[in-house]
Amino acid sequence: MAPKDLGLDNKTIKYIIKPMLTDIEKKVVASLQGNIPVCQRPFLVLAKGIGISEEKYLDIVARLNEKGIIRRFGATLKHQKSGFKANAMVAWKVDDARAKAVGEIMASFQEVTHCYRRDPAPTWPYNLYTMVHGADEATCHAIAEKIAKAAEVDKDDYTLLFSRKELKKTSMQYFD
Repeated sequence: MAPKDLGLDNKTIKYIIKPMLTDIEKKVVASLQGNIPVCQRPFLVLAKGIGISEEKYLDIVARLNEKGIIRRFGATLKHQKSGFKANAMVAWKVDDARAKAVGEIMASFQEVTHCYRRDPAPTWPYNLYTMVHGADEATCHAIAEKIAKAAEVDKDDYTLLFSRKELKKTSMQYFD
């Protein structure tokens, strides 16, 4: 019997039929979650760490990337040490009918590192969120103004929430 015969919709079917990873694929993903060695052949070092060849390791990474399981990986910059002293989450109040289009405009800005749509709360009307980084708070305000102009969002329909202290910042570790 097919899932659709059971009355399941596509969203439910996709949830039930998740891409299953083999044990070795999980080990490869786990090895990529940490620091990548700075050396001539970092993937050889990682491959040896889980007991496979560099070629097999890279084949698995390529396959997981093709399947969309691994989206990307790269260097993480400590923005405060590189001159970006301020960052702000900008909360935007945008009509639901425009949220997708406005979100795409916002996401197109290179100063935006994150862009999310979320449901508003009864006492918090904001439904789009962007993270922006700048040399100082004034720069972040200028970036938000530029985004607001491009997305046609009124200045009264957004607010900047500046980070005051980093309590924790880490990438999600999906596998041990």
